[in-house]
Amino acid sequence: MEGSVLFPLLLSMMGGISTGLGGLLVVLQPRPSIKMLGTLQGLAAGMMLSLSFLDLMHNATNAIGFSRANLWFFAGVISIAIIVTFIPEPTLSASEKASFKAKDDKAGDKPLLKRQRKQVWLSGIVTAVGISLHNFPEGMAIFLGSVKGVRIGVGLAIAIGLHNIPEGVAVALPVYFATESKWEGFKLAFISGLAEPLGVILVAYLFPSSLSPDILEGLLAAVGGVMAFITLREMLPLSLEYAGHRQSVTAVFVGMAIMSVSLELLARNLPHETVI
Repeated sequence: MEGSVLFPLLLSMMGGISTGLGGLLVVLQPRPSIKMLGTLQGLAAGMMLSLSFLDLMHNATNAIGFSRANLWFFAGVISIAIIVTFIPEPTLSASEKASFKAKDDKAGDKPLLKRQRKQVWLSGIVTAVGISLHNFPEGMAIFLGSVKGVRIGVGLAIAIGLHNIPEGVAVALPVYFATESKWEGFKLAFISGLAEPLGVILVAYLFPSSLSPDILEGLLAAVGGVMAFITLREMLPLSLEYAGHRQSVTAVFVGMAIMSVSLELLARNLPHETVI
């Protein structure tokens, strides 16, 4: 089992690194472009949709049939819908979004009162906990994709990694406002991303080392449902809000194209679908 866990564990570390990268944007730039964050969300949304429908569901339908693949797919949708109902995906608050947009607003640089610092710092902690909880199923998805093969695992890791960059900003920014320490914000963002490899470890020891091919395809169809739900409910609306309609839609289709080309290139280099 150790050998089969190592590769997806390394891939899932991209989640921690990407979330930390979002925190690093706060360190390097006082006010990173919110349009850039929206564009990244759009790219990730396009990649996720392409992977969910054109790869995971396509393969599952061919392997276990249309009806069974759809049952697994909507089981994934319902499962993640229940999770996000009780643990909503944290996002930037209105004041934090304003701090990105108002580049020359000197009022935004005024120090916070002690009471405000406590509230904002608590907001950052709550956001970090929420993102950590959401990163668990993402780590599980990367593991299951890697069990299927390197191509699927790498594709999921890339799309999820892009999605996690704005999440890192959402963690680091309120902590920075509260502590006036950019590095404190970065550290918390990076730590919250480490929940992703923990998700890999958890699912690796929940499932047997050799899954039935039909069960594996069903689980991957469920992963497709989870990814599609997250994309349509959270990533796409944020992209539209942050980047605007035209740039967001363009980013989605560019993301779909990037994922399609990436999967094709990986398929050519791994013609027999290397299995971990």
